[in-house]
Amino acid sequence: MRDADYDLIKLDVTRAGVAIVTLHRPDVHNAFNAELIAELTDVFAMISDQPGIRMMILRGEGKSFSAGADLEWMKLASTHSRDDNETDAMRLAEMLQRLYEMPQMTLALVQGAAMGGGAGLVAACDVAIAMASAQFRFSEVRLGLTPATISPFVIQAIGPRWARALFVTGEEFDAAYAEKIGLIQYVAQTADEMTDLEEHIARLVFAAAPGAVADSKKLVRDFAGKPIDRDVSQRTAKRIAARRTSDEGKEGVSAFLEKRPPSWKT
Repeated sequence: MRDADYDLIKLDVTRAGVAIVTLHRPDVHNAFNAELIAELTDVFAMISDQPGIRMMILRGEGKSFSAGADLEWMKLASTHSRDDNETDAMRLAEMLQRLYEMPQMTLALVQGAAMGGGAGLVAACDVAIAMASAQFRFSEVRLGLTPATISPFVIQAIGPRWARALFVTGEEFDAAYAEKIGLIQYVAQTADEMTDLEEHIARLVFAAAPGAVADSKKLVRDFAGKPIDRDVSQRTAKRIAARRTSDEGKEGVSAFLEKRPPSWKT
C-alpha cells in the first residue's frame, strides 16, 4: 500500500489487515470541506484496491464523529454559481459512493455529533456502533437546504417513511432512536463496550471469506427493491453457482467437511 500524506484525515493499517480512517478536524467537530472530501475519496479508493485489507473502520477524532458541512465552506458555496455548486456536490456524492461500494466490510464508530453529511457517512457504512450519548440530525431544512446528496444512502438505510419524517422535521435524535430506525446496529454505553463490540465485529469479519463479503455486499446493491421474479432468480442462481466453483467456495466447503479453519480465518 502506497504511503499516503493527508492533512485532514489519519490512516492506520494494522498487520492483521484493518484500515482505520480517522477524520482529523476536531476543532470543528470533523466538519466537511472540499479538502476533507477529496482526502476521503482518495483513501476509500486506495483501500478498495488492497486485497490484503479485510475491514475499514471510520471514526472521528475528538468530541464528535462529524458535524456535517463546515460553515465557512457553506458560506463560500453560497457565493458560487449553480454549476459550481453542482460540481462541488458531485464530489461529495462520489466520495459517499466510493465508501458505499468498498469491497471490504466497513464499520462506523460514532460519538458526539453525527449531523447531516456525518450521518450520511454512517448510512453509507455496512455497520455502525454509536455511543449512547451520540446525537444525530438531518438538519438541512433548518438552513433552507435539503439532504439531497446523502439521501440515497440514508433512504436505503432507514427506509422512505423514516427518511421523510426526519428530513422534513430536522429533528435531533439519540443513538437508541438511530438503532430503532436502522441507521446504526449497536449502541454502546461505555467506551469499553464500544471496543468490545468493535472487536466482536472484527472477529466476524475475519471468519468470513473476503471475496464472499464483497460479493454479498454487491448482492444487496444489485437486488434491493427489485421484484422477485424469474429474472432475479436466474441472476441470483448464477451468483451462487459462481461462488460454489470459486477458490473460496471450494476451500470453505472443504474446510467445513474436514473440520478445520478455512485459509482466510485468522
